Amino acid sequence: MAPVTPAMAVVFALILVALVLFATEPVPVDVTAIAILVTLVLVDPISQGLADAGLLAEPLYILRGEGGPLSDALESGLSGFASTATITVLAMFILSDGVQRTGIIQRLGRRVAGITGDSEGRQLGATIGIVSPLSGFINNTAAVAILLPMVTDLAHRGKNSPSKLLLALSYASMFGGTLTLIGTSTNILASDLFGTLQGTGEGFSMFEFTQLGILVTIVGAAYLLTVGRWLTPARIRPETGLTDEFGMSEYLTEVVVRDDSPIVGQTVADALQETDLDIDIVQMIRGERTFMEPFGSKTIRAGDVFALRTDRDTLVELLDIDGLDSVPEAAVTDEELEAPSERHNLVEVVVAPGSELVRESLASTNFRQRYDATVLAIRRGDALFRQRMDDVTLRVGDTLLVQGPAESIDRLNSNPNFIVAQEVERPDFRESKTPVAIGIVAAVVLGAALTPVHIAAAALAGALGMVLSGCLKPAEIYDAVQWDVVFLLAGVIPLGIALERTGGAALIADLVVQSGTVLPAIGVLALLYVVTALLTNVISNNASVVLMIPVAYETAVQLGARPISFVLAVTFAASTAFMTPVGYQTNLFVYGPGGYRFTDYLRVGGPLQALLAVVTTLGIALFWGV
Repeated sequence: MAPVTPAMAVVFALILVALVLFATEPVPVDVTAIAILVTLVLVDPISQGLADAGLLAEPLYILRGEGGPLSDALESGLSGFASTATITVLAMFILSDGVQRTGIIQRLGRRVAGITGDSEGRQLGATIGIVSPLSGFINNTAAVAILLPMVTDLAHRGKNSPSKLLLALSYASMFGGTLTLIGTSTNILASDLFGTLQGTGEGFSMFEFTQLGILVTIVGAAYLLTVGRWLTPARIRPETGLTDEFGMSEYLTEVVVRDDSPIVGQTVADALQETDLDIDIVQMIRGERTFMEPFGSKTIRAGDVFALRTDRDTLVELLDIDGLDSVPEAAVTDEELEAPSERHNLVEVVVAPGSELVRESLASTNFRQRYDATVLAIRRGDALFRQRMDDVTLRVGDTLLVQGPAESIDRLNSNPNFIVAQEVERPDFRESKTPVAIGIVAAVVLGAALTPVHIAAAALAGALGMVLSGCLKPAEIYDAVQWDVVFLLAGVIPLGIALERTGGAALIADLVVQSGTVLPAIGVLALLYVVTALLTNVISNNASVVLMIPVAYETAVQLGARPISFVLAVTFAASTAFMTPVGYQTNLFVYGPGGYRFTDYLRVGGPLQALLAVVTTLGIALFWGV
């Protein structure tokens, strides 16, 4: 076994730091990735300077390779931005958004709702049956974001718990992502790395592993419809409305302004909104008229009725100070909060990945003033915040119970910072462009599969076609891209290069190969799958691929096995993170809307992860050999 060199030691140290930062997320993962990139780019020139000054025995060769010029270090460090994987993923986000803006998926959802009725089993089957194939052709993260409102509404209409459907939605999207090269960014990155390691630049073809993806999807779907359905808890009880679902009965009340109240003549903002009391004004009712945000500038009159979100102790204090009376027998319901419009006024809103609200609070973002809407409660997994919410630091996947005028809900629905978990009518869907958008995606897939055109070129041409055809407006393409994923890819790709060039991947492969003395080659293959699966449940799936594919390739070479088999084991393991909500973005999407506990993912996803470890390993051996 080769000794650990100083260059290897530096790379291993950086990997350890990266793993800790990816797992704990004190800063966003894309920021961590860029910090790792900057560090890697600086190590070679700094070590060269120290060696020239006699302070270091010899310079480190991390990104430039043994004896290479310093310019190689910079070029390799920035290569992630020019990588075909990064460019392809960026283009695929644009293609997915072009399809989404036609509204075809929403129309499909409405047709499904008419077929499934109230049956939880049919709803579950329809959810899996739609998201799995869809995720093979548009980014599976986008597929879940689009379908989440449909599935939530499906559960509510059938008076079933959304918890029974949403976890399956996330898991089935991962199955679907393994069907084609473009199903997930992980596949595209793995293909690029595999091509680089082979020295040919040729990675996977469009349908290279589709037969294995179909096997995984069938077995996974069967599990979710049987054992998984039994193991998935109904964390959110099927209730008649969102206020019941969020347990708001003790936190919503109505008060009336007395004739002798000291706040008569003051504005709503001065009297009630800009106070230290923990209250939110939901509605202002004056005679036959009902007002919603913004109403801070309205002058209060005697007899005005306010619907409030507050707790009992604060209500007593408010009544004493401001000359208000509690309305007897007042119970604020969904129907009252939806008035006077027939359109949605009360919705669940999920904080999306890359949202500007992440690591911010309602107060720091001026949520009420910015969006003309009021947050009544926050759900994080199975935890509910219904008091002192202004200073709660928001995370990806947090679900906000939001009330506001229909126009505000429409703006939230079109804002990439949020996913509205109920279907909201979108008048801006470009339904006439549906055949064009589908045709463009089909052309990209078939062009990359049947012609010499590289997937990156085909995807970029498709993205351009979406704009030229009017499926997307030029300004919309920037909102379509998940830039945190793009910067994550650009940042972690150099880490894989450093692991390979310093010999670190070969050293780790040596250790893995030692297991070959007690395990057959297929056992080593299964070991790599399990290690990658455990890793990807804690850190980013793209980071897992970057770290593990060089190891898998080197292991196969040393064993005299088929490199493609070992690389596919890592690729599939990295694409199927079932055991934690943080392992995959789609798991975070459903965490709040499903009201799940962290342990629910281990309870349902653990057996599934073990099952697919066996199925994938045997499938690889069957289709490609070991």
